[in-house]
Amino acid sequence: MAAEKKLSTVSKILALQILVILLISAGFMFVGGKNAALSPFLGGLAGFVPNLYFALRIARSTGQPAQKIVRSFYAGESGKLILTAMLFYLIFQIPTINLLPLLAGYVATLSVFWFALLLRD
Repeated sequence: MAAEKKLSTVSKILALQILVILLISAGFMFVGGKNAALSPFLGGLAGFVPNLYFALRIARSTGQPAQKIVRSFYAGESGKLILTAMLFYLIFQIPTINLLPLLAGYVATLSVFWFALLLRD
C-alpha cells in the first residue's frame, strides 16, 4: 500500500493564492483584454512572492531551537514587508498600471488567508 503524501497547510495556501491570481487575471482579461489583466496579475504577485519568501524562510528553521525559530519569524516578516514595498515600487514604474485592478489582485491574493481556517488536512 503506497503512502499518500499530503500537502501542508502552507503549501495549500500558496497554491490557492496562485489559483486566485490566475482567476482574477483571467476575469479581467475576459472583460478588458490582455492589458487589463496585467494590473491584477502584478498585484497578485506583489502579495504572493513575499508570502512565498516568508514560507521558505520559516521552513528552513524547522527543527531549530525555539529562539532561532522566533528570530527567523521576525526576520522573515521584516523581509516580507521590505519585499512587498520593493515590488510595489517596481510595479508603479510601469506607466500602464491601473490602481484599482492592481489592488483588487493584491487584496484577492491576501484574502486567501481569511479562508485558510476552512482547509482541513
